[in-house]
Parts: sequence; structure tokens; C-alpha cells
Amino acid sequence: MSRSPFVHGLRVARALFTSQYALMLEYRAEIALWALSGVLPLIMLGVWSGSGAGADAGLTPLQLARYFLAAFVVRQFTIVWVIQAFEEDNLQGRLSPYLLQPLPPLWRYLAAHLAEQVTRLPFVVVILALVALVLPGTLWWPSPVSFLLAVVATHLVFLLRFLIQSLITMACFWSERAAALERLQMIPYLFLSGLVAPLETFPEGMRALAFATPFPWMIWFPARLLGGGQVDVAAGFGALLAWIALLLPLTLLLWKAGIRRYSAMGA
Repeated sequence: MSRSPFVHGLRVARALFTSQYALMLEYRAEIALWALSGVLPLIMLGVWSGSGAGADAGLTPLQLARYFLAAFVVRQFTIVWVIQAFEEDNLQGRLSPYLLQPLPPLWRYLAAHLAEQVTRLPFVVVILALVALVLPGTLWWPSPVSFLLAVVATHLVFLLRFLIQSLITMACFWSERAAALERLQMIPYLFLSGLVAPLETFPEGMRALAFATPFPWMIWFPARLLGGGQVDVAAGFGALLAWIALLLPLTLLLWKAGIRRYSAMGA
């Protein structure tokens, strides 16, 4: 009796994740350094706590601390590096064998990201425990509803960031240094996402500009959910789903065009 496509897909996904997780365990020391390199929200917590500027935006010191701690957690589980992996595989000739396999390479990179997140989790817990020792009273237990919504939002943010970087990654078929484009988009991401400052502290015009981009929904929205702040849940999830629906077909279209160009050059 033949297996159903769904069962077969689950078996493939499990095997792919297991293999990538075993690979990530070999690099757990490097992943620990990656986790430490993502402490920018904690640095900004120190900056904002000492400035007292949060009070002008109606944020108490405790609300500000919880926001940046939540932003740190969200940031840790939405990091995407597919463009670096794809560019390296393309330049070193590993892409061609991947393309001969029945599974598209993007699924391999997606599984690697998920495995890396699982490997990163213990280091994030240790960092939060250290923060609790240094700043007692800042950690909290979110309500079950807030936690569930934050988890779903964080997964959608990861998918959105994966699509954005995959879209930029397709430029590797036309350029050997497509990663430079990704570094350019990091500039608005840092300032408009809420990573360095809550959006409540922005001037009204800058805040309106930020909400016209996908960036605020990547950090500010899930961080406010996790931190228990007031936020328009429907608008946030609607924006995330809308951007994903826009970028997914564009990514697939450029992937097909890039593969055709890659095959023609290799012919």
C-alpha cells in the first residue's frame, strides 16, 4: 500500500530536520557566540533606562525593560542567514548537486534555520537567567493567550524575514555579491523595527512611515505581545500575512527565473 503524500512529507521533514539538527550541534559553540551577538536590545535597555526618555512616551521603566527583553527573545528566534549559506554554496559549487536532488534547496536552508533555533534555545535561557540576576524583577510570566499569540507572531515574522532574504538571495544568480543588498536592508530594519527604540517614542510622521513597511511587525509587534503591552492584534497579524502573501509568489517567481539562468550558464 502506497504512503499518502502527507505522511511521506512528514517523514522527509523529520529526516531533514534531524540531519540539520545534528549538524548544528557540531557548531553549538559558534551558535552560542551568535546568541551573544544578538544582545543589541539588552544594550538598548541599558541606554534607555539611563536616559529617562521612555517616560515621555508613556512607558514606565518596568514596561521599557520588558519590551527590550521581549525584543531580545523575538530577535533571537527570527534571525535569518539564508543568503550567506546560499551565496557560499553557489560560489563553491555545492548548489549544482543540491539542484539535482528532488527536494528544492530552500527547504534545506529552512530546516537548517529551524534546527539552529532549537540549538540556540538553551543559550537564550542562560542569557535571560543572567539578566534576572543582574536586574531582579524584570522577568515575568506572560499570560497564556499573550504567550501563544507571541509565539505564532514570532513564527510568522521568521517566515517573513526568510522570504525577504530569500528574495534578495535570488540575486545570487545574477551577482556574486548579493549579500551586499541584504546589508542595505538591515539599515531600515534596525531603525524601523523597534529594535533600538519602541515605536511609541517615534515622532508621528516617522511612525507612520515605519508602519508603511514590514519592519515594525518584525520586532515591535511580537515584542509588545510578549511583553503584555497594548497592541492591535488583528492589524498586526493582518500585516504579517499580507506581506507574506505578497513576497511568497515573488520569491517563487525569481527562483524559477534564477534556476533557468543557472541551468543555461551550466549547459
